[in-house]
Amino acid sequence: MLKELIYKSRSYRRFDESITIDPNKLRQWVDLGRLSPSGANRQPLKYILSTDPVMNQKIFPTLSWAGYLKDWPGPKEGERPTAYIVILGDRNISQSFGCDHGIAAQSILLGATEDGYGGCMIGMVDRPVLSQILQIPEQFEILLVIALGKPKETVIIEPAGEDIRYWRSEDGVHHVPKRSLDEIILRSY
Repeated sequence: MLKELIYKSRSYRRFDESITIDPNKLRQWVDLGRLSPSGANRQPLKYILSTDPVMNQKIFPTLSWAGYLKDWPGPKEGERPTAYIVILGDRNISQSFGCDHGIAAQSILLGATEDGYGGCMIGMVDRPVLSQILQIPEQFEILLVIALGKPKETVIIEPAGEDIRYWRSEDGVHHVPKRSLDEIILRSY
């Protein structure tokens, strides 16, 4: 059921690094992104895929992890992603990418979740450094990076109060407050 798949598709930030992802899986998930809706059907998104441990080590330090967890620098060795999908916008096709990359990323993550993996969309990226590492031509803009792997953490959705910041309990459980449906529906006719 779609609702269960969405519920299981959380922003995972710790992974079992001993479990790798077949590169063909990444291609299958990107195909879901390719088939997703695109503004004016321009289809300006391009992708760079990495399952290579050496390249992954180069990508990792260009990403910022969990802004609300101020004392956490990101996953430690052994808990880092085993794959990355870098979503690019091709400026030769369009100068504006709207929400295409968000739609594609959600489709990719739902595919990963369905296959027993998880991931995290990361927008805080050192774009100049990552562009240099991946030798990305200037016509492409880095829009998002999706970190992927076998989740090694428990993520719990709970009702939001005044504070919507996610947090970790002492036992390492990641808590994600969500506003109620009644709170987010402003008006219904």
